[in-house]
Amino acid sequence: MVSIPYMQLRGGSSKGIYFLASDLPEDVDARDQAILDAVGRDARQIDGLGGANPLTSKVAVVSASSDADCDVDYLFVQVVVGENRVDTTPNCGNILAGVGAFAIESGLVEATHPKTMVRVLMTNSGNRCDLEIETPNGHVKYDGDTAIDGVPGTASPVICHYQDIAGSITGALLPTGNTRDTFEGLDGHYEVTCIDNGMPVVVMRADDFGVTGYENADALNNDADLKARIEAVRLKAGVAMNLGDVTDKVVPKMCLIAPPVEGGNVSSRTFIPHACHSAIGVLGAVSVATACALSGSVAEGIASIPDGLVKTLSVEHPSGEFSMTLTFDPSGAVQSAGLVRTARLLAKGELYLPKKPL
Repeated sequence: MVSIPYMQLRGGSSKGIYFLASDLPEDVDARDQAILDAVGRDARQIDGLGGANPLTSKVAVVSASSDADCDVDYLFVQVVVGENRVDTTPNCGNILAGVGAFAIESGLVEATHPKTMVRVLMTNSGNRCDLEIETPNGHVKYDGDTAIDGVPGTASPVICHYQDIAGSITGALLPTGNTRDTFEGLDGHYEVTCIDNGMPVVVMRADDFGVTGYENADALNNDADLKARIEAVRLKAGVAMNLGDVTDKVVPKMCLIAPPVEGGNVSSRTFIPHACHSAIGVLGAVSVATACALSGSVAEGIASIPDGLVKTLSVEHPSGEFSMTLTFDPSGAVQSAGLVRTARLLAKGELYLPKKPL
C-alpha cells in the first residue's frame, strides 16, 4: 500500500476528507482514482472512509492560492455514492467551512490573535469566500457556543463572507434568462425558477407535485413516482440552464418549497439531486433564499420576504432552519451573502491506498 497525509473534518452539516493538493497526483484522472480509493467505490463505501451518504462522501483539495487576492485554492470533489466516480462541478459551502481550519492546521496560513481571515478561492467556480475563524493565541478554536441545525452540540463559529457568487456554475444568476420557466414533465407542465447564486437550483412549488413540502426526508425518498417526476423536470431544466445533459451530474439540485411553519421565510425539501437532503446545503440555501426574494419567482405567495436591500432570511428544512444575510444593490442584483457555520477537526494522520501496478 501507499500512504498519504490527510485530515478529516466536519464542515457545517457535512463531513469530508481534506488533502493538500501536493500530496495527491498531479494528473486529474490519477487524482480522482486516488480519491475514490480513499472514500470508497461501492454503495457501502466499506473499503474507504466515506459514510455511504452524499453528506459524508466529500473531499477538499487545498493548496496555496495562485490568486494574489486569496490565501488558498479549494477544489471540492463529490464522490457519487455507489457509482465509482466523482463530480467536481458544484461547490460545497459546508466543506468550505472547514477549509480555513485545515489551511491553518497544515501550515498554509499563519493564524493571528484573536481571529484569522482566510481568503478562499473556490476553484470549482472561480468565486471567493472569506472565512473568519476564531484563533486565540494563534490556534484554531473548535469549542464554542454556536449551534447549527443538523449538528449536535455547539462549536466555535466560522463566519462565511461570500463575494459575487451569482452565476457560479452557469454564468448567470438566472441561467435561463427568466425568473419563471415552464417545463414539461412526465404528467404535465411545471412552473419553476432556475437560480444560481452559488449553487444551481431548480425551485418548485411542493403542491404542484402533490406533496405538502413538510414530509420528512425518508417519506420523500421512498416515493419513487415523485422522484421520477422531479428527475424528468431536472433533465429539461439542466439543458435550459446551460448545464447540458445532467443525467450523470449532481447539479442542478431540486428544491420543493412551501409556506413557512416554524417562523422562517420559506420551507424547503431539497434533492441532491436524487436523494432528499435531511437538511439543506449552504449554497443551496443561499440560492433558494435568493429565488424567494426575486419578484415574479414561483415563491410569490409562498415565501415571506422582508423589505430593504439587506435581508436576513431563514430557510426551513427537515432538521431545522438555515439563516443568512443577503445584500442587494439598488438595481436588485445580489452583492454578497453572509452566514454562520461551524467546523471541527476529527482526525489527521496517514491514509492508506492500494498500490497500483505499473
